[in-house]
Amino acid sequence: MRRTAYHNALSRGQDLWPIRKALTLSDVDITHPFLTLPRQPVEHHIVVHLTPQDRDHLRNVEHVIINAQDDDTGDMYVMKLKWRGSYYNLIGKWGKIVREKGLDVGREIKICWANGCLHFSVSPQHNVVVPQVQIVAAPQEQQQWPIKKVLTLSDVDTNHPFLPLPRRPVEEHILVHWTQQEQEHLRNEEQVSVNAIDYDTGDLYVMKLKWRGNYYNLIGNWGKIIRRKGLGVGKEIKIRWINKCLHFSVPQEHGSTAPTILDHWPIKKALTLSDVDTNHPFLTLPGKAVEDHILMHWTPQAREQLRNDRQVNINAQDFDTGDLYSMKLRWRGSYYNLIGKWGKIVRGKRLSVGKEIRVCWDNACLLFSVPQ
Repeated sequence: MRRTAYHNALSRGQDLWPIRKALTLSDVDITHPFLTLPRQPVEHHIVVHLTPQDRDHLRNVEHVIINAQDDDTGDMYVMKLKWRGSYYNLIGKWGKIVREKGLDVGREIKICWANGCLHFSVSPQHNVVVPQVQIVAAPQEQQQWPIKKVLTLSDVDTNHPFLPLPRRPVEEHILVHWTQQEQEHLRNEEQVSVNAIDYDTGDLYVMKLKWRGNYYNLIGNWGKIIRRKGLGVGKEIKIRWINKCLHFSVPQEHGSTAPTILDHWPIKKALTLSDVDTNHPFLTLPGKAVEDHILMHWTPQAREQLRNDRQVNINAQDFDTGDLYSMKLRWRGSYYNLIGKWGKIVRGKRLSVGKEIRVCWDNACLLFSVPQ
């Protein structure tokens, strides 16, 4: 059976592994075993092959039982694919797989769907070690600030002060410098105190790095930093770890508004399975894009209402047909949902997975277009 599985893996070839990711610290944590997979690749390359009944079950119950095969060994597992909104988790026997295969941070896992089964393969360790050294060492020599982020509306909200940072850069450029004991403490306690220096002023802060699963929050004195530095939406923060201390800098000059001027449709996305589900109709839009290209045109009072009530009524117009809709923009933390008449729009325009929707804000109205 293992020889057959190995032959099958070769016959599919390297180009037929549409989902690939470097394992992160949380992926190989056997105390809370799950593999996190990004939503769009899962829906384009796995969910699309499920039966309509399985897709409905996944959407309604938020998980579905699947067969999974380790193509390196031929071992079969019964696992669960769990829908988490903006991503999916593979759970069930994942802890056993991590232990038996000796998986660790930086190893690449490859995934595909074939013959009603999820197949996965993990590159041999000797194929990954050399690139891993190159990836970690290069930023220290060639790139002084390996973590960069454009601040969003939620980042500069002093009522709920925290700075969310994406998981992978934090684990590759901060946690990689920590001892095994420090990493274990973060995993068990879910937060660790760190020293942070404002590179621009020299001010020192005692802060906390908090693990939130798919990302990390920097909390503690973040509200004080926002007020002192006058941080606003669109400013870029740069972060690095040196000498057991987190350093950050916010340059005073930036050109983050250029895309809005150059591109009439600054927000574009390929529709996913959840976007065109008329049983639970909503369009998910990324937080940064909404805050940079929609909320920046709102009055402070309107933004405050959105933050307090979590949703605001807006006018929306179909640019292709001229139809007007009264809809709601709902804040969901790291992303936003457009709800109200979305189900009617999906049916009327016969929207489907993969079609591109374009969005902009003009004259106090949200405009959208789906090119045919």
